Amino acid sequence: MSEEEIRTPSIAPSLTYSDDSEDQDELQPPEETPRRRRASTRLIAQSPADVQRITGESTQQLLSRCCGGGCCVKLDEKEEGIEYERVPLPDNDAFRSLGLKIDEIPTVLTKIPDLPEQIIFLQSIRRGSGTPSQSPTDSAISFGSETSLSPIEAKLQNLSLEDLDTSIQPPSFVQPHPPYHVFPARIHNTRELTKPGAEKRTYHFDLDITDYPHGEGVDFKVGGAIGVSAPNDAAAVEQILDLLLVPRYLRSKPVLLRTTRGRWPTVWGEDEARELVTTRRDLLTWCTDIQSYPPTKPLLRVLAEHALDPNEKKILMYLCASEGQAVFCDFRTGPHISLAQILSAFPSAKPPLDLLLSVLQQLMPRFYSLSNDPHESYEIRDGKQHRLIEIAVTVQETPDWRGGCRTGVGSGFFERQSNKFLELQRSGQPAPQLYVPMFKGLMANPLAKEFMSDGPMLLIGAGVGIAPFRGFVQHRLKKANCANKVWVLQGIRDSLVDELYGGEWGVHEDRVKKVVQSRRGESRYVQDEVVHQADLVWSIINSVDGRVFVCGSSQGMGEGVEEALIKVARKKGNLEYEEAKKFWGLKREVGQYITETW
Repeated sequence: MSEEEIRTPSIAPSLTYSDDSEDQDELQPPEETPRRRRASTRLIAQSPADVQRITGESTQQLLSRCCGGGCCVKLDEKEEGIEYERVPLPDNDAFRSLGLKIDEIPTVLTKIPDLPEQIIFLQSIRRGSGTPSQSPTDSAISFGSETSLSPIEAKLQNLSLEDLDTSIQPPSFVQPHPPYHVFPARIHNTRELTKPGAEKRTYHFDLDITDYPHGEGVDFKVGGAIGVSAPNDAAAVEQILDLLLVPRYLRSKPVLLRTTRGRWPTVWGEDEARELVTTRRDLLTWCTDIQSYPPTKPLLRVLAEHALDPNEKKILMYLCASEGQAVFCDFRTGPHISLAQILSAFPSAKPPLDLLLSVLQQLMPRFYSLSNDPHESYEIRDGKQHRLIEIAVTVQETPDWRGGCRTGVGSGFFERQSNKFLELQRSGQPAPQLYVPMFKGLMANPLAKEFMSDGPMLLIGAGVGIAPFRGFVQHRLKKANCANKVWVLQGIRDSLVDELYGGEWGVHEDRVKKVVQSRRGESRYVQDEVVHQADLVWSIINSVDGRVFVCGSSQGMGEGVEEALIKVARKKGNLEYEEAKKFWGLKREVGQYITETW
């Protein structure tokens, strides 16, 4: 084939193939030895020594990936001249689940960090005369004498909570999308896309945005992503409040929150001091991540300071000290540990809530790609036309120390909402009143920005990464000049249980979409199909306005597809490896090769 023929945007090859196809001969060059397949997930490191063996990097090079507290290799070896003692370990399931490999602890610990600065303070709002009602779980803060009201106290008397239902949306000060607030979008419908037996559960949601505030200047777009301010699980919040001994009658009472600096409790607000009225429950529900981040030394230092049991205090101090660095690194780089798990592991540690909030991470919004064409999705309900957007959410799970698994903050919230909605429908409520707190998130992301073209388009995705491409195809098939210029490669495990949106892509689905199964049938990955469809890939990427989109997990699929595209460029363009890599880099720069991976 001449160079001129390669660049001609002629009819692209079909996604169907036969055993005598020329592509079959090109897929497996005789000089390449087939490599063994590997599982999508495999544990390869269980200790700092394993990490060093695998990466070949020095300890200093690994600091940016670890805790930043110092060398973590061979620090658990006993040194001569140092006296050690055996400390009784907490006898509870939560502590055993941490997997801390502690034998003996030095009697003298060094380089223990100072107690972190407290930047968050909680003050009960004083009503009337008398002594302010101070919670034993909050730091003592005095705003004046106990016998008379200071000007500040007089001002506090007039403070009250905003008129906002924080059971369905966060307090307005969270405001992740200034100057606009989070909008509680009503769930119009929901269903589970996967079937029993699927390795991961994926749910579909139709969200009603009919009343979404106007005036932002940017509409919802094909390929765009909404932001969702998902709350922590109410049961998990209550457990933490119980562990901290916060009285139940105080949990939802108004409280003055004062910060000395930082963005918290906003998401992307200014770094400044703040004073506002909220509740302890709202701060833990909407503003504080209690399960997504590994433990830090400031957190452990706070727990150590307020641990009443001397053995628990010794262990926590050891984890903060340089002598416990190896154990701390194992602790930090292992499975994510929830705040409730740590508090249960060290039950005598009862720090004030406001001091604890000073060392915890902000609860950040989660982003979900639209899975439909938002310009064409409407339904009639109650005699009114409702505008809908659609998303798909895959539930993320991690082992829980109490047994079973716990879900991620965002995906767990969506699963709970879906289960509640379907249960209410089964009980006879045709239109349950359940909501998703959302905002226009990324309507100028790469998928949305580069989609608007009439050139040929190849969409490569696996798992829930295929969801935004459904909206692409729906939009394309409505335009006569684009109907035959879009192709989809969908990677799944087993089409019987986890094929998403099967039969929901519009007309001629079998002509535009090829499903690749890794656990059934031919047992191939989507990156294998990319190599097999080398003619299609090369024709599209060298056509006028041709686009190749990739969406899904960066590990495994994303990396595999990138290597597959390099193979295509080497084979069809007669390029060396570095030249092929540079080729796709240039295509990325000009907006022809677009990836959205996580």
